Amino acid sequence: MNVAREGVPFIVIAAIVTAGLFVLALAVRSWGLWLLAVLALVLSLWVVYFFRDPVRNGPRGAALVIAPADGRVVMITNVEEPAFLGGTALRISIFMNVFNVHVNRYPVDGVIRYLHYNPGKFINAASDKASLENEQMSVGIQAGASRVLVRQIAGLIARRIANYASMDAPAAQGERMGIIRFGSRVDVFLPPDSHVRANVGDHSVAGTSVLAELPA
Repeated sequence: MNVAREGVPFIVIAAIVTAGLFVLALAVRSWGLWLLAVLALVLSLWVVYFFRDPVRNGPRGAALVIAPADGRVVMITNVEEPAFLGGTALRISIFMNVFNVHVNRYPVDGVIRYLHYNPGKFINAASDKASLENEQMSVGIQAGASRVLVRQIAGLIARRIANYASMDAPAAQGERMGIIRFGSRVDVFLPPDSHVRANVGDHSVAGTSVLAELPA
C-alpha cells in the first residue's frame, strides 16, 4: 500500500513507540504494558491507514471537473470569489472525515496562475464561514477558457496543509496536489454556468468522481 510522504515521520514515530512498548512489556512482564503495547499497535496501523495514497483512475477530459478530495459533498452554492474568478462562482464543498484518504488531487488540466496561503482560524470545517476564515491554501488553475480555484481548508483538528503546487506549473487532472492531515474540507470554485453533476450528500472519490462539467 502506498503512503503519502507527509505521513512517513508519523508512521516511523508510531512504529518506534510501539516496538519500545512491546520490548518493555516483554522485559517487565506487565499485563498493563502489554495492553498499552497492543493499543499502540492498533494506533500505528491506523496511522498507516490514514496516510494511505492509492492510485486513482477515472474519467478524464477537458470539460470534466474531477473531485479533488475523498469525502462527502456538503454544499453546492453560488458565492462571490473575487481573488481568482473575479466574481460569482459555483462552489462545491467536500468534507473529509478522519477515515477518508486525505491526499488531494487536481480537478482539471491547466496551468497554475494563482497561489495564496491564509493562516486563518481553526473553526469547524463544515461551517460555511470556514471557507473564508480558516487556515487555507488556494490554487487557481487556468483550464482553457475557464478558471478553476481549489481551496484546501483546515479545521478543528486538521492544522497542517501541505501543497505541491508552484506558480505557472502545469496541473494534471487527477494528479496529487497536496494533503490535509487529520480531516478537513476542500472547496472547488467553478464558473457559475458550469453543469453540476454531483448532489449534496454524495460521497466523492478524489481523482475518480465527476463533480461538474465546465461551460463550453
